[in-house]
Amino acid sequence: MRKEGENLVAEVDGVERSRVPLHMLAGVVVFGAILVSPALIGALAGAGVTLTLLDRNGRFQARVDGPTAGNVLLRRAQYRACDAPEDIVRSLLVGKIANQRAVLMRALRDYGGDYDAVVRQSIEVVTVRLAHIMRRVELADETVERMRGSEGEAANLYFSVFDHLIRSPDAELRWRGRSRRPPLDPVNALLSFLYTLLTHDCRSALEAVGLDPAAGFLHRDRPGRPSLALDLMEELRPVVADRMALSLINRRQLRARDFETRDGGAVMLHEDARRTVLTSWQERKREERTHPFLGEKAPLGLVPYLQAQMLSRHLRGDIDAYPPWFWK
Repeated sequence: MRKEGENLVAEVDGVERSRVPLHMLAGVVVFGAILVSPALIGALAGAGVTLTLLDRNGRFQARVDGPTAGNVLLRRAQYRACDAPEDIVRSLLVGKIANQRAVLMRALRDYGGDYDAVVRQSIEVVTVRLAHIMRRVELADETVERMRGSEGEAANLYFSVFDHLIRSPDAELRWRGRSRRPPLDPVNALLSFLYTLLTHDCRSALEAVGLDPAAGFLHRDRPGRPSLALDLMEELRPVVADRMALSLINRRQLRARDFETRDGGAVMLHEDARRTVLTSWQERKREERTHPFLGEKAPLGLVPYLQAQMLSRHLRGDIDAYPPWFWK
């Protein structure tokens, strides 16, 4: 990748494949051993466009940023809120659990006639229990620790029926439980890859509005971890990443042959499969949904930025609470 005029130019074997004006870029993510010219690195940093370097499997390596931006007063308000984050954590979890429940209910609407009575009942029971957990989080005056426990309970319920949402003929593409660092089966490999992309978008959105992506509310602070970006992605994971993974598998865009098992048991996407995922990711981000708080349509790719704006407005005192993003 190199700079030509005010454009980013991508070449493969000396042949130009893509040309994008710098002002059209919100962020650049590089997978694997890609040569990035010093002139392009400097231009991206100067334009406030973050360059993120990942290895071929999507594992984070480095980031290149320009000068630190943001309102110091906003960041101070963020750090003060970290000492009493209950209200923000409550909103984040209500959004996440509601969207997990929406994914399951969508599956019942789409495929309910194909399920036998036992499977259908198991999914319905989970949706009811998720609704109870959501109301408990929303209405009870709980500590952050107790709300984290409720989040874990909801996640276990949601993933306990996740395999019923997969409609692939490949036995290898079944859900056996969450595994990461490294993912030990194809579905987990796909989810981890999509979560990496979503984390990047959330981190870029937070930095764009001037927030510190490392100081979170739901996720505990840890050196090197973008805790606030992980917070922001929680409510988006079920509908942006999980549903996209299901679509790629159920539409047969990804099959068992698109994954490989490395030494030690780690499962990774083949290069061509990564291209398929990235293409679908960009297409998915162009889909429009009505923002439940603003009442206006916006592309899915803009939702992390809008939610980061909502969070910054709440921290400044412009709105009483952080409004979660609900998928309908």
